[in-house]
Amino acid sequence: MAMAQKLQHNVTIKGTKDGLVLLLDDLCSFEHLVEELNDKLSDDHGQLLNGPLISVIVKTGNRYLTDQQSGLIREIIGQKKNLEIKRFETNVITVAEAEEMKKEAQIMRVSKVVRSGQVLSVQGDLLLIGDVNPGGTIMATGNIFVLGSLKGIAHSGSSGNREAVIAASVMKPTQLRIADMINRAPDHYPEHGHEMECAFISDEEDQILIDRISIVHKIRPELNRL
Repeated sequence: MAMAQKLQHNVTIKGTKDGLVLLLDDLCSFEHLVEELNDKLSDDHGQLLNGPLISVIVKTGNRYLTDQQSGLIREIIGQKKNLEIKRFETNVITVAEAEEMKKEAQIMRVSKVVRSGQVLSVQGDLLLIGDVNPGGTIMATGNIFVLGSLKGIAHSGSSGNREAVIAASVMKPTQLRIADMINRAPDHYPEHGHEMECAFISDEEDQILIDRISIVHKIRPELNRL
């Protein structure tokens, strides 16, 4: 009687227009995973993997890989000279990553006047209860809300978040920055006006616009979440 062929379903290789995706089962043992990965990338099973350089994305699902384990997978895939790992994708985050996400979601409340030469920088959203004088700078990786006069420099989305906004009770900044975009102030502001305004990047015009703060719920509905 012929020996039954071993079923292999722990590693799935899918081709995409950008290269290959390796789906690694997250329920089997790591030893079985490595065994099957070796088998599927062997000469007998991997003839189609010979040729030009191919980019590979490795998806590990709910499996957490140690540095040693991910290094072993890199070594196995690296045996095929035309395969190059672009990145690993996983549903699992580390404690450090979770702490970082928590910081990004927090609202830092500060009550002070930011004077000329001073820089106030926070991770997450900034709620400043006070003024920003000319020459003063405030920065946040998230949104900026100023319950006071903004007459200095404000930089929201400082880590690259183009969805961030800047709002102020009195909006008369010397410079506004959102992510990598800059909006310089006019030469003169009128004595009155510019109350309760917000700045945001317009997708249509790809520039920073300033409008009434009442439109925030329309342009950034995610701010309505509790």
